[in-house]
Amino acid sequence: MDNLSVKQAAQASIPQPIRSDGAGATDPGPRDVMRDIENPNMLVPPVTDSGLLPNLKFSFSDTHMQLNHGGWSREITVRDLPIAKTLAGVNMRLTPGGVRELHWHQQAEWSYMLLGRARITSVDQEGRNFIADVGPGDLWYFPAGLPHSIQGLEEGCEFLLVFDDGSFSDLNTLSISDWFAHTPKEVLSANFGVSESAFAHIPSKQVYIYQDQVPGSLESQAVQSPNGTIPQSFKHELLAQPPIKTPGGSVRIVDSTNFPISKTIAAALVELEPGAMRELHWHPNNDEWQYYLTGQGRMTVFAGNGVARTFDYRAGDVGYVPFAFGHYIQNTGNQTLWFLEMFKSDRFVDISLNQWMALTPRDLVRDNLHVNSELLDSLRKEKWPVVRYPNFSYPTK
Repeated sequence: MDNLSVKQAAQASIPQPIRSDGAGATDPGPRDVMRDIENPNMLVPPVTDSGLLPNLKFSFSDTHMQLNHGGWSREITVRDLPIAKTLAGVNMRLTPGGVRELHWHQQAEWSYMLLGRARITSVDQEGRNFIADVGPGDLWYFPAGLPHSIQGLEEGCEFLLVFDDGSFSDLNTLSISDWFAHTPKEVLSANFGVSESAFAHIPSKQVYIYQDQVPGSLESQAVQSPNGTIPQSFKHELLAQPPIKTPGGSVRIVDSTNFPISKTIAAALVELEPGAMRELHWHPNNDEWQYYLTGQGRMTVFAGNGVARTFDYRAGDVGYVPFAFGHYIQNTGNQTLWFLEMFKSDRFVDISLNQWMALTPRDLVRDNLHVNSELLDSLRKEKWPVVRYPNFSYPTK
């Protein structure tokens, strides 16, 4: 292939902001082509997109990395995604033996283990303690104000932390090292009943994450409390939970009904096979905060009054849907799309567009939408969170 042909082929592969109906024009100016390739529905919005809707997407790849000996962290809060006022997220990695130091928050902490294994510890206000190991697909939840720690085991670990306050920052928490550093040594001496020399080498500031040795077995690390262990487990094995299976994928719902300690965060782990979608629906209890685990997809959010906007998502992205806005999530790739949807609530609730129409008088639906029996006969009275129909595929980009 000659140089001219190579150049023409390269230009042909560059997406342009031109819709199939001819709307738009080429973009020959300065641009981030790779970003445009990742966001086809932002470069060329569907004709149904309309009006002004704020940004509902942010990627962890665009955040600040806090690097420490022992691991790293990065976060998405209202500073990055201003619409996301109800929840904030932290992506954290700990090396083998790496420790997220002893600390506590004014917010509740909900977590999903992505890779590897970790040991978590906590103590409640009654002096009852909790020590457990968590692996891929496991959750933990620490109520606001309870102290805890996280340590990577032999293979290290990576996890998602979610907090029930959009303005939360994990770099601005209450840490044991920070408290010691800012308490006079004579006060520490009086509190613990030891000499001031016992505190000669305490850290001078917050440690946050540090490198340590991989801990021994749970049995070797056990600490017996005279008050017993916590009455409700801080751990939940989500992947061991039977899923709701429908054509095209599955959903696992976790909230206070099956993870009783989780009083402020409810969630669903959703699997969308190629050609499948999370059905048209909305949530009548609170905003939705999403984290995309694998694959790629798109979501259109309907805000009412003729306003709708479509976004593309990939693994590592965070999505957001304001309270009661209609939406769907469609798998636009050839691999399975997995994502988490989370809410500041003790219960997971949603309303299915399909089910709502099926449970409404048929004539009312027909005359409101001007539809025929083909649609009306297809409506389901049972909710299918994920849908895919035989001999039908969604267009992919």
